Amino acid sequence: MKSVPILLALALAVASLALRAQTPTPTPETTGKSYDLTEIKRPLTSAPQYPSPVNFTDVSGQTKIGFRHMASQTSLKFLPETMGGGVALIDVDNDGLLDIFFTNGASIDEKMATGVNPVKSDERYWDRLYRQMPDGSFTDMTQAAGLKGTGYSFGVAVGDFDRDGFADVLVTRLGGVSLYRNRRDGTFEEVTAKLGIKIDGWPTSAGFFDADGDGRLDIFIARYVDWNFAIGRIFCGDMRPGYRAYCHPDNFKPSTNVLLHQKPDGSFEDASVKSKIADSKGKALGVAFGDFDDDGRTDIFVANDNYEQQLFRNNGDLTFENVALPAGVAYDERGRRFAGMGIDIADYDLDGRQDVVITALSNETYPLYRNVGDLAFDYVTQTSGVAQISILGAGWGIKWVDADNDGRRDLFVAQSHVLDTIEKTTTFLKYRQPPLLMRNTEKGFQNVSVAAGEVFQKDLSARGMAAGDLDNDGDVDFVIAQTDGAPVILKNNGTKNHWIGLALRGDKSGPNGEGARVIVVGSDNRRQIFDISNAGSYLAASDPRLLVGLGAATVKTVEIHWPSGKVQTVDSPRTDAYAVVKEK
Repeated sequence: MKSVPILLALALAVASLALRAQTPTPTPETTGKSYDLTEIKRPLTSAPQYPSPVNFTDVSGQTKIGFRHMASQTSLKFLPETMGGGVALIDVDNDGLLDIFFTNGASIDEKMATGVNPVKSDERYWDRLYRQMPDGSFTDMTQAAGLKGTGYSFGVAVGDFDRDGFADVLVTRLGGVSLYRNRRDGTFEEVTAKLGIKIDGWPTSAGFFDADGDGRLDIFIARYVDWNFAIGRIFCGDMRPGYRAYCHPDNFKPSTNVLLHQKPDGSFEDASVKSKIADSKGKALGVAFGDFDDDGRTDIFVANDNYEQQLFRNNGDLTFENVALPAGVAYDERGRRFAGMGIDIADYDLDGRQDVVITALSNETYPLYRNVGDLAFDYVTQTSGVAQISILGAGWGIKWVDADNDGRRDLFVAQSHVLDTIEKTTTFLKYRQPPLLMRNTEKGFQNVSVAAGEVFQKDLSARGMAAGDLDNDGDVDFVIAQTDGAPVILKNNGTKNHWIGLALRGDKSGPNGEGARVIVVGSDNRRQIFDISNAGSYLAASDPRLLVGLGAATVKTVEIHWPSGKVQTVDSPRTDAYAVVKEK
């Protein structure tokens, strides 16, 4: 007799489950586009690993740098939380040792309203300046230097805009920028408003360069999407608990970049409109400078996230023309957009023309554009070997460097996916990823990461990355900034190859030779060409000195084409040493 109630209860339970299955899961009022992961497939074969002629040691612990980037993550997945932070190598006090500056986040809560800036008062959120000591350790000089910062910071640019011989700092942040003048006594003065600078939006990477050849440094500021804490609340990703994801940039409108032109009195005017930079919208994350058409003027290449890439040709009259489409660099080889993030330029194939590499997301590979002359480029990602090496990677900071000083530019990439939920939605992609080192063999690129040191098997949430010779021993070291994590400092253990280091000092040209073209000819007649800039990568500024690998050769001549029009030749400079070359 008791079986009837039991059967009835079971029937009711089954009916209840069926009714629940027909009832749609409640959704937020506003949902947005997520990253499409359905087309991402594991490659049939992975790129083989090769021996590395050079290796790196993680010396982060020895530096005594106690910094940790604070992303201020929330359950609402505000997009800025996954986009920082930046890093710069800067010799603050001209003692010959590179110091390190990090950008940091700010306090965000889920009640943030439009028009309210994230708070940076808690010292955990300060931007940080570390001064290098003679023993290679670093001391926190942030508070004394006056560089704690304002709001949620992202990128950093370094340049001596007032030509007093000391490096100044520009920091981009959500809602604006801050320009700090170096007082030459270890402290900085915030001069943004005083010099007429006022911008809004979401600035990301930036750089100092001479736009019109007048010898004064101007500033280019890349801006990302039109975003605020109201429209940033849309729900993206899976509705299951813990699966909410950062939204795809397609959910937000594009923005325009900013060109600040320095006037003779040292103040800045917004020349974005009259220069025609503002004619082209995008979703900019990275910027690099170089002379792509060999006319002696500095052009601008901008990496855009899931939007057309931008190549602004310098017309010589403070106007620029976006020629990315006719030059063949607006899209990938299939005519598709990709997630352009970090960017750098170099003449990697030694043909005398500047080439471009950009980082992207997993399955997109890292676009490599080879300059073939007449302002035209070939997409060589596949044929160069970069595609197979980078297919599963998601790159941010990237630099062309001669890691082993053999006279060929290699590629170093800081990697991590944008989605910290990626491992819940795919079986073979990771959020944290190891750095990547691709060796240039002149016949293509080889993955030498695993053989280059234990750090290349360490998963990082990397974002900004700066390259430079931290210990002045003639080889390039790296500083990687992590989002919501501690930085990683890599020491290059060197090779027996020769090198030369050059620090330019402009007179009529930029103070550190910005925009100069340097041609180094070795005793083996190898001809290497460089365009001087410390910008590039992602949210970063690198060592302003030029470091040239020579292999077994010595230097025959160094020829400098200054932006002023002067051509200067230095014969038989000392090898395996740094030299200062003044414009004359």
